[in-house]
Amino acid sequence: MEIFNHAKVYNFMKLSTLMNAISIILAVFTIYLLVDRGLNYGIDFAGGTVVQVKYLDGDAPIDQIRKSVEQEPLFSGASVTEFGAKDEVTIRFQGSSESIGEDVGELMVKTLSDTGNFEVRRVDMVGPKVGNELKEKGLMAIIISLIAILAYVAFRFEWRFGVAAIISEFHDVILIVGVIALLRIDVNLEILGAVLTLLGYSINDTIVVFDRIRDEMKTSKNTNLFEIIDNSVSKTLSRTTLTSLTTLFVVAALLFFGGESIYGFSLVLTVGIIIGTYSSIFIAAPLLKWLKFDVVEYRANIVKKEKEKIEKAKMRARYEHGTI
Repeated sequence: MEIFNHAKVYNFMKLSTLMNAISIILAVFTIYLLVDRGLNYGIDFAGGTVVQVKYLDGDAPIDQIRKSVEQEPLFSGASVTEFGAKDEVTIRFQGSSESIGEDVGELMVKTLSDTGNFEVRRVDMVGPKVGNELKEKGLMAIIISLIAILAYVAFRFEWRFGVAAIISEFHDVILIVGVIALLRIDVNLEILGAVLTLLGYSINDTIVVFDRIRDEMKTSKNTNLFEIIDNSVSKTLSRTTLTSLTTLFVVAALLFFGGESIYGFSLVLTVGIIIGTYSSIFIAAPLLKWLKFDVVEYRANIVKKEKEKIEKAKMRARYEHGTI
């Protein structure tokens, strides 16, 4: 299925300077947000408590629960969200039995005593030390992912392709973090999972573009890199658009109908898919030019490798026939 004319070439690289300027401005704005307000770490990373409550006689009165929780100073800043069904909620807040000084479950029962007939099903606590460890391991997971991407792309293509892919991935992470900081989304393990998922999505889209660029350099006689990129991106545009749209439809369904418990996760995925698609075209591809990638030199290296391969095959044939 083709949305765009396969034979038509769109001049994407004409906009590359403008798009990169916009990306730099957004990256600087992200740094400002991180310095000014920082990230809003959730319980997974900052430590705290999650209490799961199930109401036995009907739907959970969320508004009433929030009012009751707000009246208890020890539960200050707590968030109340539905958990799977309308009769079940989770209450998240900073603090634990050690910091509060009494059993959290019993205190929650007292606090919600006038909200209906319910039972406390779960009380999970994450200490500050565990939260810091999770934060460090999450950062390490992102770094290892980027190193693995660099090694894979550099091995499969050429080292400049690998560097361009990594810079593009950094760009995606920075802009996604900017959205998280701007919208004050709680950073927890679900958000970390969304970021790692988007790294995979973005590099997949980038590799499709790079693969087409490599094929274009092998089959065409054009030596203008930007024209080759325009041809390659234009030929993969229908595939990129269809992939992005079908993924967005699924994520948008989660965003609008998935409930408050996965709202942050689905919102980060939605924004990240758009950023990842944009970066594959306007960030990763133009970086090849700025990294001094030379089409003529690349083709000469291909010819050289082919000659060496043929010579090795000839030498092996002579050796097998006893002529050496």
